[in-house]
Amino acid sequence: MELVAWSSHKYVMHGFGWAWHRDHHEPHDRVLEKNDLFALVGAAMSVSMFALGSPLVLGASAWWPGTWIGLGILVYGIVYTLVHDGLVHQRYFRWVPKRGYAKRLVQAHKLHHATIGKEGGVSFGFVIARDPAKLKRELARQREQGKARVREAVQD
Repeated sequence: MELVAWSSHKYVMHGFGWAWHRDHHEPHDRVLEKNDLFALVGAAMSVSMFALGSPLVLGASAWWPGTWIGLGILVYGIVYTLVHDGLVHQRYFRWVPKRGYAKRLVQAHKLHHATIGKEGGVSFGFVIARDPAKLKRELARQREQGKARVREAVQD
């Protein structure tokens, strides 16, 4: 799912889906974001795959991989909600990791949010978090090449 997540984040959310994703990158005081509509799309895809894989719905013409694809989308959505929205963006609980993989994941995502607008950026994936020092260097390179506008706090 990481490749699917990376691709959809980079090319859909930061591409033609930017109208929904933009408010996720901008400060606001609302409980919900337009970006949350992507969760509804994911839920619809999961339910659709479960239906395609269900003999109760399609009888003998059920496509058994659909159940597993639907389950994969469902589990990914739950983990995404808990880790991305909960841990990284602190929407549901307050815990700031001090070390280890969780800290690296939070740092990588904060560097993803360091760009202004949809162009450029780093760390589009979800569970693979590259070294934050390397991500900072990549952001600096993008800024110098005019490929990304980077917030002042990470330009040092």
